[in-house]
Amino acid sequence: MSTAELIGPRTAAESSSGALLAARGMPPDLLREAARRLQLLSLGVATGFAVALALNPIARLAGWYALPRPRTHAVVSVVMIVVSALVAWTARRERLPPVRLLDLGLLYEVVVAFGIALGDHLTPLTAERPLETISWLCVWIVLFPLIVPASPAKAIVAGLAAASTWPLAYAIGVRLGNPPAAATTLTLNSLENYLAAIIALLPSLVLRRLGAAVQKAREMGSYELVERLDRGGMGEVWRARHRMLARPAAIKLIRPDRLGLDRAAENLVLRFEREAQATAALHSPHTVELYDFGVTREGTFYYVMEILDGLDLESLVRRFGPVPAERAAHLLVQACDSLDDAHFAGLIHRDIKPANLYSCRRGRQHDFLKVLDFGLVKSSWADAHGDPALSRESTITGTPAYLAPELVLGGRAIDGRVDIYGLGCVAYWLVTGQRVFEGATSMELVLHHVQTPPIPPSQRGVAVPRALEDLILACLEKEPARRPTSAAELGRLLEATGLPRRWTPEHAREWWDTHAAAATPAR
Repeated sequence: MSTAELIGPRTAAESSSGALLAARGMPPDLLREAARRLQLLSLGVATGFAVALALNPIARLAGWYALPRPRTHAVVSVVMIVVSALVAWTARRERLPPVRLLDLGLLYEVVVAFGIALGDHLTPLTAERPLETISWLCVWIVLFPLIVPASPAKAIVAGLAAASTWPLAYAIGVRLGNPPAAATTLTLNSLENYLAAIIALLPSLVLRRLGAAVQKAREMGSYELVERLDRGGMGEVWRARHRMLARPAAIKLIRPDRLGLDRAAENLVLRFEREAQATAALHSPHTVELYDFGVTREGTFYYVMEILDGLDLESLVRRFGPVPAERAAHLLVQACDSLDDAHFAGLIHRDIKPANLYSCRRGRQHDFLKVLDFGLVKSSWADAHGDPALSRESTITGTPAYLAPELVLGGRAIDGRVDIYGLGCVAYWLVTGQRVFEGATSMELVLHHVQTPPIPPSQRGVAVPRALEDLILACLEKEPARRPTSAAELGRLLEATGLPRRWTPEHAREWWDTHAAAATPAR
């Protein structure tokens, strides 16, 4: 699993919803899921009224049934369709914090209840009706809290308000010409709706307790999980927040229920620990920062790291196309700083790819690059004290599109030049928007890395300065000895390419100011 999908600080809407969690007693991601259910519910209600609006005249012409006051029925249906469509549109736009949207949903419950009650009272209330059948209004009042959770206080207020639309609609029906019903009939019909409002309080209490239990279960040391960002294999990445500090964070974890008892599961946990240890051992500002590491009482392994505001280089090129040569060089130099620090500490990343390099905003700095995911790191000191199966060189590890030939072939000691090859693949992607090699299968891809000379970037239909192209091709040499000898040397060579333009802080700030909304995917 990659942490390259870590997206930055919470939006203003999310911050507002976090401040109002106590009113709902539910984690923010569950609130957002409830907001999506409100959208689907309102679309369903709009569809139901639209079908009724279309069928009523057909039924009258066919002689199946004839509604009294068909025009009034049509007006009620149209109003319900419009109101429901507006609620669905508001929910889809995600302009309101989820907690505010769900408060709007409670108002929507009352409005729809009034529409249902009006439809029922366009015909006279008969004495045979009390408690013989359950009205649609009762069903609506009971089911709504299951879809749109609310605090018990708000749920009972909304339920009682929805139930009160029944006598109100009855009074309107009488004003329209319906004969008055007996007091017993009116009381019993009204009573079933108020009973439904009281029954509807039960789901609210249950959901509130479940929400609190989920929140408790998501506590990781001093942090609590807020929203899942990514999941793959046996691991997950969550947005989190410290319970005492305002600092947001990301938590990567492996839950015990996802693990088996076999050797592979044991190696996964050891590799997870190694990733945390490797990241903690590094000091470059261009390596993702580790805050904490631990195991919960339930046996969940986790580590806490900084959360980033930006997007990975894979997404950058996919969304906005190849980057200028000077920007590519600027990003790569920062990656070299992180890798030089790692190599000096005896760590080889082994999974350098665009998805593991993250361009972000950091304070007043823009296009500040972070290297992520040291999960496949090879460590000389860890190998000496750990299980050699974790980094056995005869085992192919990494991503096929970015594998150095020596990783594929095995049989030789590897060093930091496998990461240099990976950076060459990244550079190729940045300036061309294409991978060095394409293949129908993973095996075809890795064979290309071993056997096929790369096509120069300038022959891919893009203008690339000769000095930068030569350096990219040098990084992609099949023989490690022909590549730059170290990340530090590659960084110096990138700065010495003599590009006609430099990517200045002003250029970076201007790009981010222009593309900020599109650059950070909505969550």
